[in-house]
Amino acid sequence: MSISKNLTEYCKKSNLIIIVGPTAVGKTDFCVKLAKEFDTEILSCDSRQFYKELNIGTAKPSPEEMSGVVHHFVDSHGINEYYSAGDFERDAIKLLENDIFKRKNIAIMTGGSGLFVKAITDGLDEIPEAPLELREELMKRLEKGELEIMAKELQNLDPEYSETADLQNSQRVVRALEVCLSSGRAFSSFHKKNSIKRSFNIIKIGIERPREQLYERINLRMDLMLENGLIEEVKGLIDYRNHNALQTVGYKEVFEFLDGNYDFATMVELLKRNSRRYAKRQITWFKNQDAFEWFYGTDFEEIKKYTLSRLQ
Repeated sequence: MSISKNLTEYCKKSNLIIIVGPTAVGKTDFCVKLAKEFDTEILSCDSRQFYKELNIGTAKPSPEEMSGVVHHFVDSHGINEYYSAGDFERDAIKLLENDIFKRKNIAIMTGGSGLFVKAITDGLDEIPEAPLELREELMKRLEKGELEIMAKELQNLDPEYSETADLQNSQRVVRALEVCLSSGRAFSSFHKKNSIKRSFNIIKIGIERPREQLYERINLRMDLMLENGLIEEVKGLIDYRNHNALQTVGYKEVFEFLDGNYDFATMVELLKRNSRRYAKRQITWFKNQDAFEWFYGTDFEEIKKYTLSRLQ
């Protein structure tokens, strides 16, 4: 039975429940169940699910999976739009304070994009724009196949960011490197050291699974993506392949396959291996960056009990 009827009197302050965890851990199903329990809405902070054109490769929840729960920041932007963590911070805070929290005492935010989560929990400094000439120079180096060299340069300039960043994501390497080179400061230095005091209470929860179980779920997800038409989706995105959202696990491997750089079996192996590695990096980020309370994702009642104890 939903407990939402009692929450109006119970809550003295607006509450944002943040649910993080690695890819394929089961965040979507869990958050839909929790949203129904609390009669509320979900904000996605998955940096790829914003884009209308990306569906299969992002594991975007279907209408059936959403199960009638309102999801914000899913299909909210077109692939041609640049949407940064700073943009998300501005829009999500506005949505929460000017809309959702005027109607409800609780909202849920979920996703695996660490920087976008950090934008809400701590806030971000204004990251400067680099000169266009520098961006063009770095993009030319990418075209020459210098990603590995550029990643090493970034590691030297900003070891803190490089520790958890996806250094195979060329667009993220370029963005961080251009900020370092143009500002003379580490990219990570623009992440606020002193958290912003939000007008609402934040409850931070991480969900995980035993490694073998998580890896089995990741492998199965990749198989299902391919069965559901991942290759055809990627073929339709070739014109946008340099977009940041497509320089990520689940897309870049298929582009390489379509380029003839390896066969189908190798592509499948890389999709699964890189997804497992990405999940490991996500766990590292969230456990090192912030004070999340961690649970196994299958224990809904335990997490609900903890959440109720932290509501204000």
